Amino acid sequence: MKGFSGSYRPEDTVFLLKPLRLDMVDLRAKERLIQSGTRHYSEMLSPERVPSPHYLTLFESLTERYASRLAEEILALARYLAETRPQQVTVVSLARAGTPVGALLVRALRWIGRDDARHYSVSIIRDRGIDQNALAFILRQAGRESDGLAFVDGWTAKGVIGAELRQALQRWNACEPERLDESLYVVSDIGGVAEVAATYDDYAIPSGILNATVSGLTSRSILNAAIGPNDFHGCVFYQEFEKQDRSAWFLDRVTACFAAAAPIPLRRDPAERWERHRVMSDFLTRLGVHHQIGDRNLIKPGVAEATRVLLRRLPGLLLLRDADHPDVAHLRLLAAEKRVPIVIDQAMPIQATALIKDLS
Repeated sequence: MKGFSGSYRPEDTVFLLKPLRLDMVDLRAKERLIQSGTRHYSEMLSPERVPSPHYLTLFESLTERYASRLAEEILALARYLAETRPQQVTVVSLARAGTPVGALLVRALRWIGRDDARHYSVSIIRDRGIDQNALAFILRQAGRESDGLAFVDGWTAKGVIGAELRQALQRWNACEPERLDESLYVVSDIGGVAEVAATYDDYAIPSGILNATVSGLTSRSILNAAIGPNDFHGCVFYQEFEKQDRSAWFLDRVTACFAAAAPIPLRRDPAERWERHRVMSDFLTRLGVHHQIGDRNLIKPGVAEATRVLLRRLPGLLLLRDADHPDVAHLRLLAAEKRVPIVIDQAMPIQATALIKDLS
């Protein structure tokens, strides 16, 4: 087993994923297989397409709008990691939403003088856990110190992946000799479930509105029959999207703002986090009752999660707090393209929510 860097520079990211060739599944067929329980979402992919020129323009505009803010948030997280891990820092991002954030963090750590920092991106899958072969590689083959690992994602929503991470690391800590910190570090903790976050705001983190073309040209992670017991989890590498790739461009735009970034406080207060979690839980309950949704997996709160639904699931409804906000312009575009109805809900504690169409 060995890692690869996708379209990133090797010093920015090492993916501990196994590149695969995979037969794609039609979007509607995939949704039926997932909702019926016939197949797990991690076993298959539907075709991914490159963003349109208009959509890319929206992404670039959001990057210009938020590059300075994101630089401040990344540097705040980097300084905290440097302070709490004095010997060695190993950023372990959760592929693929966490991958651009992990790449920015390792750049920020080196920018503040931590040349020991490394970044690995690994798979974690709902109901399947984290890739233990990848963890073993980091600790035993790459020789990284266990107390230097920090698990990083881009954002939280309902807290499903955060809970999956904690459960997986608890199992690791119960069975393996190395002790790992179970904390989750994110930019935006809209779900109130991450131990350390830069903000609770639901804003359009630019890397959250693209797929492979801002994530080193990799797909989300795969766990199916092609993955053997000694393999890393898999992915598809989209070499054919090279001309539209913005992965390195995005990193460069944000890191160019490091020098002017002002210090900001992190969100680490458990009481504040719990209040945010309560607000989100109450909102999800209200939404489920109002729209008669029995399966919370069909509710995807937040700008980034709503975007993922519109890009790669079968959306049934898009809810926006303010349809004229620039953070949701790309969502309105996608909804128009897919003829997804939009409802304005000014009482939402977040900018956007997407509901997956119930096919049962």
